[in-house]
Amino acid sequence: MTWVKICGMTNLEDALVAVEAGADAVGFVFYEKSPRCVSVEKARAIVEKLPQKVTTVGVFVGAKAEAVGDASMQAGLTAAQIYPRAPNALNEEFMKKIPCRIIPAVSAEEVGENELVGFQVSTEAQGRVMAFLLDSGNKESPGGTGLKFDWKGWGNMAELASSVPLKVVVAGGLTPENVSEAIGILKPWGVDVVSGVEACPGKKDPEKVRAFVRAVREADRKAL
Repeated sequence: MTWVKICGMTNLEDALVAVEAGADAVGFVFYEKSPRCVSVEKARAIVEKLPQKVTTVGVFVGAKAEAVGDASMQAGLTAAQIYPRAPNALNEEFMKKIPCRIIPAVSAEEVGENELVGFQVSTEAQGRVMAFLLDSGNKESPGGTGLKFDWKGWGNMAELASSVPLKVVVAGGLTPENVSEAIGILKPWGVDVVSGVEACPGKKDPEKVRAFVRAVREADRKAL
């Protein structure tokens, strides 16, 4: 089944709605410029009340390895999603400072097929990288834009990813209405949504969350 992450959690109620709806993961944004930014303490308080099976992901933008590592450990996170991608983001020196697995995130507008194929450069990186997140951001807005990228332009993504091998999570402009189409075109390992299931920035709409997960599972059934 397609891995589902509901990101931008700011309160326990929303996180529990996502879990009850069937999401595999929830995300917490530690980027001060985001309206969804939460403190490490608040994230930890939420994480402690979630089932252990739920993957908890911290989202970091331009943060140093030490800061990512400290926040991940203090909040009890499963993975750290890191923007933007940099050549040193996967080297051994960087990764040994992160106590959890890593989800490097890049913009579909700024990378090409060659970068995707060559992303995992070592056995060490393959062991620590949980997945690769393909988003619609840019240099000014690394993620959370609420905009789609050119899905058809990346229609061979599944074939490329399987050749590495590399798990790919798709984000950017996903909604309950279009996620099935995205899955059909891109065939990703996972999908990640924020604004597409919100009532307003930082507050989820329970019905949209449930509808999103239902749409993903329906797409999975059709693909069988």
